Amino acid sequence: MVAVLAAGALSVGGMGGVAQAADINVAKNAGFESGLANWSCSGGSGAVVGTPVRTGAAALRGTPAGQDNARCSQSVAVQPNSTYTLSAWVQGGYAYLGASGTGTTDVSTWTPGESGWKQLTTTFRTGASTRAVTVYTHGWYGQSPYLVDDVSVFGPDGGGGSDPDPDPQAPATPAGLGVGAVTASSVALSWNAVSGATGYNIYRDGTKVQTATGTSATVTGLAAATSYQFQVSATNAVGESAKSAAVSGRTSPGGGDPGGPAVPRHALTGYWQNFNNGAAVQKLRDVQAQYDIIAVSFADSTTTPGQIVFNLDPAVGYSGVAEFKSDVAAKKAAGKSVIISVGGEKGNVTINSDASATAFANSAYALMQEYGFSGVDIDLEHGINSTYLTKALRQLSAKAGSRLVITMAPQTIDMQNTGTEYFKTALAVKDILTVVNMQYYNSGSMLGCDGQVYSQGSVDFLTALACIQLEGGLDASQVGIGVPASTRGAGSGYVSPTIVNNALNCLTRGTNCGNFKPSRTYPALRGAMTWSTNWDATAGNAWSNAVGPHVHSLP
Repeated sequence: MVAVLAAGALSVGGMGGVAQAADINVAKNAGFESGLANWSCSGGSGAVVGTPVRTGAAALRGTPAGQDNARCSQSVAVQPNSTYTLSAWVQGGYAYLGASGTGTTDVSTWTPGESGWKQLTTTFRTGASTRAVTVYTHGWYGQSPYLVDDVSVFGPDGGGGSDPDPDPQAPATPAGLGVGAVTASSVALSWNAVSGATGYNIYRDGTKVQTATGTSATVTGLAAATSYQFQVSATNAVGESAKSAAVSGRTSPGGGDPGGPAVPRHALTGYWQNFNNGAAVQKLRDVQAQYDIIAVSFADSTTTPGQIVFNLDPAVGYSGVAEFKSDVAAKKAAGKSVIISVGGEKGNVTINSDASATAFANSAYALMQEYGFSGVDIDLEHGINSTYLTKALRQLSAKAGSRLVITMAPQTIDMQNTGTEYFKTALAVKDILTVVNMQYYNSGSMLGCDGQVYSQGSVDFLTALACIQLEGGLDASQVGIGVPASTRGAGSGYVSPTIVNNALNCLTRGTNCGNFKPSRTYPALRGAMTWSTNWDATAGNAWSNAVGPHVHSLP
């Protein structure tokens, strides 16, 4: 699902490289222990604070205001034709990290907000004559202040020497790794804390599968009745420790259909945020009762192509996984379908082979068994392969049974004609597909089914683009209208609930249309979707209070 700043998001690029023995951190005052020395911040937007800090006694706080995104930068001396690793630890609101003037490809990376310290990392290579590169960090317009500490530009000395504010030492190897509770698809692990560590990597059979900030983790997506070897390592800004001694864990026998309630004829879908980006933080139990399908956003990918896991974010306030599972069960008992969403703006799950298709189906089904999810939502925004995604969904359907819920949230460009990979996938799984809730936002102008160009934000945009799907082979029950819950829910394309309801009336009853009026009506239209239940709650549930009853009263 495209989040609020998708239209302005920066891409992550660059070229990798291996640091040589003489490499140093060429950034100056990298920990802001000397105030803002060596740094320049736009419009007085930067300040040094004593708390919170990651290491030392100081950190940078950038405060966006008006048209100022609180950009702080520094020119660092570099060697030509050299590779550098750029990293920094950030916290708070939207935070960006990048390098410009590299002489090759400028790079950047970002995060939409963190409640604790998170490391942003990317790499760049200098050009043949590049002697200085500008490294920078900034927030985003109208968003909360961000914090930065322990900046590193690690590579060959460009003549400026090393920073007198040194990086911390690499942590020691974790000890005390042990296996806790196991299920048919998961193994719980715990280990002793390591001094100076800011995170831990978890390895399964020698392959890194996930990370943790604390001293415990649950590895999910496993096969039933199977033994695995697990190890952990400790990490910080310098690097990673050696792996711990291996322990063996075996999953319990499994099986059975997770089941789930039937989706109503006309349904309201909402995405629930498993993160805090400034919208109201919710537990699942707090999601407005109008929502029939709740898409938990998002699953995470692993180093195994196609495989997905789910990591409950502490920022949403659950005491643990057991409480979350209880909320899923309660929503299902109330007749709601809780599904796991795959992808989103930053998610990148690759399904482009038979092996990755099988890995997806197996891991998605394991999450359904583990958490009680009723199905999956496909929100892959970095390209899909219809052949293998179709195979993956059919394998999952064979495992999960007839109550499996499959939803999709393509962007408008993905559904302009039946030749796109998304449209081909939807048609290929039409017999098991629940609904396609296309995102009618962050889009700009698009062609309608009559060949005319329509601008987002109008009844005509919603109806003329829905018509493409309705006349392109999908059943009306498989088409929904996806819109932001508030003006803060997307970069562009917000429409009022009144416009959404008018579009629903136009498509199902032939009333309240704009300039475009479809040649026939579609009374079985499934309903509407929004990003997100959290942004809806932020606005007092105004969207679901208006659109929900209207959807449920459709013919």
